[in-house]
Amino acid sequence: MRFQRKRRERVDITLISMIDVLFVLLLFFMVSTTFDRHTELKINLPEAKGSEAEDHPKNITMEIDAKGVYNLVASDGQSHILPDQNRETLTRELLKLAYQAKDLPFIIKANDNTPNKAVMTVLDVAGQVGFSHITFPTQEPKTQE
Repeated sequence: MRFQRKRRERVDITLISMIDVLFVLLLFFMVSTTFDRHTELKINLPEAKGSEAEDHPKNITMEIDAKGVYNLVASDGQSHILPDQNRETLTRELLKLAYQAKDLPFIIKANDNTPNKAVMTVLDVAGQVGFSHITFPTQEPKTQE
């Protein structure tokens, strides 16, 4: 008697379908990941406690009072209140100063009761104009005696 053996089928691993699955997974992770990057300004925030900040002979200071009124003190020491308190006027005045002194420290002095919107507007405009050394002065906290 002759027994016939069954022919074995050749087993192949198809790489194309595995590559398709990996590609779909990669595509899924790329789409589901958010690449949203928020706008950032590089600023130096001095600590409330610590050593004294460097004293620059020339700087540009923007003082903001409790009502949100801007007072610009240029590097030559001349102080002037902006004619109106809108963003366009602030941008125009800072552009005049940035043309001459972008590398000088830009100090934002704000009162405790200053509206946050006024401070953020000055910070945003100063960064857009090109000032890179933006600081906020602080004072030592008063000790309870």
